[in-house]
Amino acid sequence: MLRTLPDERYKWVALSNTTIGVLIVTINMSILLIALPDIFRGIGIDPLAPANISYLLWLIMGYLVVTAVLVVSFGRLGDIFGRTRMYNLGFAVFTVFSVLLAVTWTHGAAAAIWLISMRVLQGVGGALLLANSTAILTDAFPADQRGLALGINQVAGIAGSFLGLVIGGVLAPVNWHWIFLVSVPVGVFGTIWAYLKLRETGVRRPARLDWWGNVTFAVGLVAVLTGITYGIQPYGTHVMGWTSPAVLGLIVGGVAVLIGFAVIETRVPDPMFRLTLFRIRAFTAGNLASLLAALGRGGLQFILIIWLQGIWLPEHGYDFEQTPLWAGIYMVPLTVGFLVAGPVSGILSDRFGARAFATGGMVLAAVSFLLLDVLPVDFDYRAFAVLLLLNGLAMGLFSSPNRAAIMNSLPAEQRGAGAGMTSTFQNSATVLSIGVFFTLLIVGLSGTLPGALTSGLVAHGVPADVAARVAGLPPVGTLFAALLGDNPIQNLLGPQVLAALPPSQAQFLTGRAFFPELISGPFAAGLTLALGFAAAACLVAAVASALRGGKYLHGSDQPEPSTVHARA
Repeated sequence: MLRTLPDERYKWVALSNTTIGVLIVTINMSILLIALPDIFRGIGIDPLAPANISYLLWLIMGYLVVTAVLVVSFGRLGDIFGRTRMYNLGFAVFTVFSVLLAVTWTHGAAAAIWLISMRVLQGVGGALLLANSTAILTDAFPADQRGLALGINQVAGIAGSFLGLVIGGVLAPVNWHWIFLVSVPVGVFGTIWAYLKLRETGVRRPARLDWWGNVTFAVGLVAVLTGITYGIQPYGTHVMGWTSPAVLGLIVGGVAVLIGFAVIETRVPDPMFRLTLFRIRAFTAGNLASLLAALGRGGLQFILIIWLQGIWLPEHGYDFEQTPLWAGIYMVPLTVGFLVAGPVSGILSDRFGARAFATGGMVLAAVSFLLLDVLPVDFDYRAFAVLLLLNGLAMGLFSSPNRAAIMNSLPAEQRGAGAGMTSTFQNSATVLSIGVFFTLLIVGLSGTLPGALTSGLVAHGVPADVAARVAGLPPVGTLFAALLGDNPIQNLLGPQVLAALPPSQAQFLTGRAFFPELISGPFAAGLTLALGFAAAACLVAAVASALRGGKYLHGSDQPEPSTVHARA
């Protein structure tokens, strides 16, 4: 029997709506990074105080964690109850909690807890959108056009993560509530448009909910990602928490629960996710490559922001308070590269298959990471911009063909769960990448920063005991100070110590030159470790991508013989 071809007009409606959905979700993943200083000033909390670092981390990570955990479950719900229905619900949930974030009225710890809670619930809406947008597009477009559609959709995702930096930098200094309010009109429009225009075109298969699978997957993954989040915090006299019994318990216990999830999924009649999908080589290789690419790319944003905000921009005349906005602007070449390569590689992969583009993209990404490591810390921006553009082109070459190849390999009734699993790999790898990159930076800093900080402070009049105390603080505080756009030395010394110094010395210590010059050497040591790790992850991803085999379409997507003859 001939299959009904996707509606020519409807597929563009689906693409435009899902692209808006992905764009708004990913903008909100990064918009907080630039706005955090204004948010914490607005609610009256010092985020770098030891008691408050958890608030800082969970505002950054909570949204990522919840989207990583829920996308598979929500994708499976879309397979059962309808992907459009779940997607529409996602737009509505996302919009409601954007409003509740924007109207935050309390201060202090209560405000921080409110923001974290609403941010997590906003992430629930984001997970509903991410889990079902890819499946909706796969249903709407024929197999020979999915690379284009998913390429545009993924471009929106990557572009959103960097547009969020600029939007946050522009709006937060005016009023930090606006960074949440800006999503509301888009969310209202998207909710109404999706409700009126999107329709179910995919295969639905009624099934019972796999409660045990959903619970064990959520509990296991939350435990692992929470352990990673707390692993980069200080523990006792240690600069990081990887030796903490609580962190080890969360990670080991979470892995054990995830193993239990895998066992459950092989024994229930209607599993949340069919592990047999991993027998499809194109699906397994594509997801492995995607995971490794996210592992290499995920922490890059934080590294570049710290590099720009903590060192390069102050050395080139920017006040620390201005650096968050300008960091977003100076990273635009990365987005431009992805905007160019994403759709083009998607179109070409529809014709020639994904393997050459995805593999070549990962090799090029590894080269760009190694070349970034060759740059001096005080680089020539023209060289930096070219390498950012190269990295964006590389990631665009990889992402669109890889995602299209994964979706083409899935049976129609499993597209929601399969897309959710792919998103889970990506988002979980991003959280893990942040943990790995911060760990490598802290390892590099902890070896040389204390000595450099002590000698530098003492040389400019700071009492030796105060300098030793400041140098003994965990390096993560210094990294977060740079990330937040605060003046790190002013934050570390405090107003009382600075007031006791001669004005000329205090002014020099808190000026634009002292901290960047102090941290450049130690930062370079950590940067080499981090970029080397990213390059290695991308090279392994290239190998995984090369092993995917030739162009592959699942049987349900194979053209009918009459169609093949007609095209011939």
